[in-house]
Amino acid sequence: MASAAAVQERVRRLGLRPASYEPTGLGLGVQATLKKSATGWPVYYTAPAAAPNAGNYVLFLHGGGFINEIVRSHWRFVAYLTRHARVRCVVPIYPLAPGATAKDIVPATGELLRQLLEDAGSAKVTVVGNSAGANLGLAAVQWLRDSGYRQPDGLVLISPGLDASASRPEQMAIARRDPMQDIPGILEAGRLYAGDLDLTHPYVSPLNGDIRGLTQMTVFTGTLDLFYPDSVDLAAKARAAGVPVELHVRRGQPHNYAGMPTPEGRQARAIILRVVAQGLT
Repeated sequence: MASAAAVQERVRRLGLRPASYEPTGLGLGVQATLKKSATGWPVYYTAPAAAPNAGNYVLFLHGGGFINEIVRSHWRFVAYLTRHARVRCVVPIYPLAPGATAKDIVPATGELLRQLLEDAGSAKVTVVGNSAGANLGLAAVQWLRDSGYRQPDGLVLISPGLDASASRPEQMAIARRDPMQDIPGILEAGRLYAGDLDLTHPYVSPLNGDIRGLTQMTVFTGTLDLFYPDSVDLAAKARAAGVPVELHVRRGQPHNYAGMPTPEGRQARAIILRVVAQGLT
């Protein structure tokens, strides 16, 4: 994400040699089954090996700027949730930009979530997304509401990038400190994901969408994250709309710190386990 050219080169290379999306690093005690959704996407279902019919569900949406495939660190996080929260995780392998764009991916993810909610019955369903996956999670629950379907039981957003324009003045200063991202690369990835849509469209930048009537949210961000202002603004909009929200801001932490093997990351994951198992307090 350092520059537009770097993003374009990454996309070119992945077009020539697509990355594998198969589960790696799940470890012992977690089983994974591959199915296909109605859209034709591959979808993995994980479950604790000792309790394959565990009652609650997590829909996990991976990050990667909409141009990168799910990776080992994502699968390890899925395994962590499966093993410690004793939930079944549903992991869609959504198509990547520019081959697929927001106008197709958001409704398809919403429909997958709608079907999961129907199949789950009275079981709890929580959507967990990191980075681009958090963007997609928020857009999908907005699609559910706008389409007249019920909401999931909770939405966990880890370092969400919710405004593809990255246009706030304070983001220029944060970008100079962000060790992982920069504005030119973010803009190019957003452009590829937007396709025919404007960067401001709620499918691409769900911070611009209506927050009213959405499920309860738990949001994690660090002050070294270029997207930090997105989380602050989302929490303010949620509170104004009467949507329950917990905002966890850690000073000096980078993008996706909640998945890192650090004290701050472990604390964030403990909160996520609580939310997945019990909901907001």
